[in-house]
Amino acid sequence: MKDLVAAFTNQLKEAVEIGKKSTVKAHDGAIKNVIITGLGGSGIGGTLLTELAKDECPVPIVVNKDYFLPAFANENTLVIASSYSGNTEETLSAFEDAVLRSAKIICISSGGILLQRCEELSIPFIRIPGGMPPRACLAYSLVQLFFVMHKEELISGNFLDSILNSISELDANETSIMADAKALAQKLIGKIPVIYTSAPIEGVAIRFRQQINENSKMLCWHHVLPEMNHNELVGWTEKHHNLAVVMLRDQGEYERTSTRFNITSDIIRKFVPEVIEVNSIGNNALERTLYLIHLLDWVSVYIAEIREIDANEVNVINHLKNTLADS
Repeated sequence: MKDLVAAFTNQLKEAVEIGKKSTVKAHDGAIKNVIITGLGGSGIGGTLLTELAKDECPVPIVVNKDYFLPAFANENTLVIASSYSGNTEETLSAFEDAVLRSAKIICISSGGILLQRCEELSIPFIRIPGGMPPRACLAYSLVQLFFVMHKEELISGNFLDSILNSISELDANETSIMADAKALAQKLIGKIPVIYTSAPIEGVAIRFRQQINENSKMLCWHHVLPEMNHNELVGWTEKHHNLAVVMLRDQGEYERTSTRFNITSDIIRKFVPEVIEVNSIGNNALERTLYLIHLLDWVSVYIAEIREIDANEVNVINHLKNTLADS
């Protein structure tokens, strides 16, 4: 897994070339909404894309993580089905639902049943490299989502410069990123991480939580400000020596949210040994998102290394899938 995290910028480079060479074209007819359907490592890209495109895309974008699509899905809906393996049963079900509703469909996958169905039905798709854990291939799926949205004329092509700049900056600062990640990992050993961030970058917190779950084999939870101030904050009433609070701060956060973070931090510090702030770096939202994802991916594998566990192992998920297949 460490090798895969280290290869993040190489994956971004390869993903850009895949997107440029893709023959996927814009659908005919109006697109009135977009649904990105996918789960786990294949689905988190949809959450990130939704946040990063919300100020530019002229139509609503919804992330679907279930077997069926929302009732509003129809022939004016662009459905992007993302399944790394191409065999995720929930995504396959949602894909077939999209076919029945005559939606405009594009798929992103490395193969499997999903691409077989695309070929049978002449549905456009983008093939990405296979054979790796889905959570380690976010770069491939996320970049393709941007290309699809651009080809459908729902966003501009400005994302490309941001990705290329991120590649250069991450490569140039990899040593310091790894050192920062290792230091943060040390602080989280023996603790349950509590991740707080601002609503516009919740996808980064979700990604971090998922990586802690799968790579570090630990439970944790996350919440976002300002919503957290309206409920969870009241739960901080006693000392919790087994918790570690990580606040993911973004340069672009709204000033009132920044004030809320500062007040919230002062309150929580009374109940936990330490509140750790992690600040984003980058010229825009996409660059800052890629920076945080890479840094926090490193944190998750360093925790696994310190705990002397296999970050790749997901036996319980395989057991669940096998049991479902037999039921």
